[in-house]
Order: sequence, then C-alpha cells, then structure tokens
Amino acid sequence: MNVKIIVAAHKQYWMPKDSLYLPIYVGSFGKPSIEGFQRDDVGAHISARNASFCELTGIYWAWKNLDADYIGLAHYRRYFARFGFSKKGRIATQKTIERALAKADVILPKERRYFIETNYSHYAHAHHEQDLILSREILIERCPDYLAAWERVMNRTHGHRFNIFVMKKELLNRYLDWLFDMLFTLETRLDISTYTGTDRRAFGYVSERLLDVWIEHNQIPYVELPVVNLENQHWLSKILNFLKRKFAYRNVE
Repeated sequence: MNVKIIVAAHKQYWMPKDSLYLPIYVGSFGKPSIEGFQRDDVGAHISARNASFCELTGIYWAWKNLDADYIGLAHYRRYFARFGFSKKGRIATQKTIERALAKADVILPKERRYFIETNYSHYAHAHHEQDLILSREILIERCPDYLAAWERVMNRTHGHRFNIFVMKKELLNRYLDWLFDMLFTLETRLDISTYTGTDRRAFGYVSERLLDVWIEHNQIPYVELPVVNLENQHWLSKILNFLKRKFAYRNVE
C-alpha cells in the first residue's frame, strides 16, 4: 500500500526510521529549517496559522501537496502502537498499518473515556465553551443535516482524541473539505485575542470533536489502534486537574 503518515513536530526530535513516516516541521513559516524535516510552508499551506491550528497546518500541507493513496497524521510524541517491549519499539510499522487498513479505510486511536464528563462538558470545563457554541451555530447554518450527529457525539462520555488518524485519500479529501470550511468560518467569528496559554489552540481542539461528528454522520467504517506516548503522562496530575476543572466550573455556574 502507498501509505504516508506525517509526524507533526515543532522542534528537533527523534523520529522513526520506517519510511512510512514523514517528519514535518509545523509552523515553519518564517523560521529556519530543521534538517530532515519537511516544511509545511511550501506549496499550498496555512503554516502561519499554526499557533491556533496546531498540527492541522501539517495535515493541510499533506492534503494539498502529498501524493499517497492513504495519508495519516501522528505527533512527534504520540503514535499508533503495536506490541513491543519499549515505547519506541511499540510504534506501528508499515505492516501494522496495512493490516488495519485491510479491515477499513480509516484508522482512529482507541477512544478516550471520561466516565463523569460528556465530550461537550469536558471541553467546556477545560477550554472556552464559546468555541463549541459558535461551532454548533456554524454547523446549523452550513450543514444542518450534521446536527443530529453533533448532539449524539457531544453527549457521549467517550471520543477519539489527539487528531491522529489514517484515511484513504478519497475520504481525507471529503473530510478536510468539510473540516476546514467549518474551521475557517469559525476563525472569522471567534475572538481568541484574550485567550491565554493552550486555549489559543482553539481550532485544533475543536477539530478533535468535529472528527467524530464527521465519522458519525457519514457512517464511515473504521478500525481502532492503541496509542503509544513517548513521554511520561503524569496521570495523577492529569486526573486531579480534570476533577478540579469539573467542580470549579460547576461552582461558578
């Protein structure tokens, strides 16, 4: 299979040797190159929007400029996984990806489960609820037939995260046409000038939720693979912050 997975990175970092993976320097516009990394500011690109679109500037570049039958997105610290004894040894190989694609034309990461939060409330507690309010309004205006899928997805307590996926190019074209139409419209209406820290990555975060909406509405078959993170996750801290955001938000309401 002609499969290429871009690995989004904003700095020099270890990369897999497998030719399946293409390191891409996201947000490279106006910056010196990183040796061995593809820049995302050549050809058709949105590299200058990286601060708010995150890894999406990489997948946009791949969509517009990369010739492959299947295109995927991974992060420099986070990949689809296979069995292995070390973190780097668990990164999915060409064979792993081909076996998955023999079952479906889309690969997604195993869902993250929140148990006490819905996809909507989790976002609202962690970021700015206005991001989702405006996204829903745009959805109703531009593709109202997606609203039922939006409501189902947002009311679930589990979803696919990280903007990690592999798709057949035909499906990728359909998905990204729809996604960037939504996000570019949101960009004209959402004022992030007062956002601080990671909240400025609003369009990247919103896109994580929109992926499941698109999959749900179009009833796209997919397979799931586990994810390996090359760096420590500090789960206790993550869980405590998760609970703190949830109950602090409720107290404000």
